[in-house]
Amino acid sequence: MKSIVVANWKMNPATFKEARKLFEATRKAAESAKNVAVIVAPPAIFLRELSVGYKGKRLSFAAQNAHYEAGGAFTGEISMSEARDAKCSSVIIGHAERRGMGEENDDTRRKVVAALTIGLTPVLCVGERTRSQSGEHFEFVREQLVAGFADVPPAKIPRVIIVYEPVWAIGAERPMNARDMHEMAIFIRKTVVDRYGQGGMNLKILYGGSIDESNAEDMIQNGDVNGLLVGRASTDAEKFSALVSALGAL
Repeated sequence: MKSIVVANWKMNPATFKEARKLFEATRKAAESAKNVAVIVAPPAIFLRELSVGYKGKRLSFAAQNAHYEAGGAFTGEISMSEARDAKCSSVIIGHAERRGMGEENDDTRRKVVAALTIGLTPVLCVGERTRSQSGEHFEFVREQLVAGFADVPPAKIPRVIIVYEPVWAIGAERPMNARDMHEMAIFIRKTVVDRYGQGGMNLKILYGGSIDESNAEDMIQNGDVNGLLVGRASTDAEKFSALVSALGAL
């Protein structure tokens, strides 16, 4: 089974010249690795120029964010249709950094439906800011999942990709271990199945908290995940190539 690797460049790099150079390195990594599907999410301003120039089939493009409304007075936003027109096949929804800027569960609910309606794959991010020994973080994640899938028809549930993104693990000295991720993956699937039906068993789940070439292989092999959402390491051509190569060898 192919591993999915989403390269989230965030607000990097500073110029299109640098973006093109990074994309070429990413393309080479994607095309040299077997059994890895790479999705590149560059800044919106670089999306079209990168996507229209790419004629291959080994990677695809995602928007880092898009609005649920089809158009209108939403300064600074892009719509789902604009993302699709820029050759995106998926869109990241509910990233921790977006939630930190005020995006709420109701926004993610609307965005998931808007993406599916127009034919984009929603990459829905969920995850707690802190972890408690009492297990309260499970309820926090459950609420995010319930909201995200609230208006999704059962038949379309497998089309949504879930990213578990524990905010507390980002930049931490000790990142989340694969055993804990395995536990969370079971919880995510059970939550969706219990509420929305057996389609939840076919969900693709990615891990997205401080991942790089040093822990990617362990997370894929032992974390019960189908891939990774890679942030900082995706903007380092050498590190990202090593990560993709390691997964391709599994």
